[in-house]
Amino acid sequence: MLFADDIVLIDEIRQGVNDKLARWRHSLESRGFRVSRSKTEYLHCCFSGRVEARGEVTLDERPIPKVDKFKYLGSIIQQNWDIDEDISHHIKVG
Repeated sequence: MLFADDIVLIDEIRQGVNDKLARWRHSLESRGFRVSRSKTEYLHCCFSGRVEARGEVTLDERPIPKVDKFKYLGSIIQQNWDIDEDISHHIKVG
């Protein structure tokens, strides 16, 4: 069995992320893989300063849970761009 963790899809608008996620899911599932609906989550970071008022990220028309932080390739990424938790994590691990 093959597992892929820590995959990031990035776009400037939420609909772009939804489109990429749909293509990603279709491509994987057409080859016998599957996307875990229970483990998929998203983090919204507004680096451009452009704010989208409404909408959600969906997978098969079901909303994906939004989180304030997640671990990506050993680093903790936070929505508020804070790095304190990441530094603390690296100190504990190191």
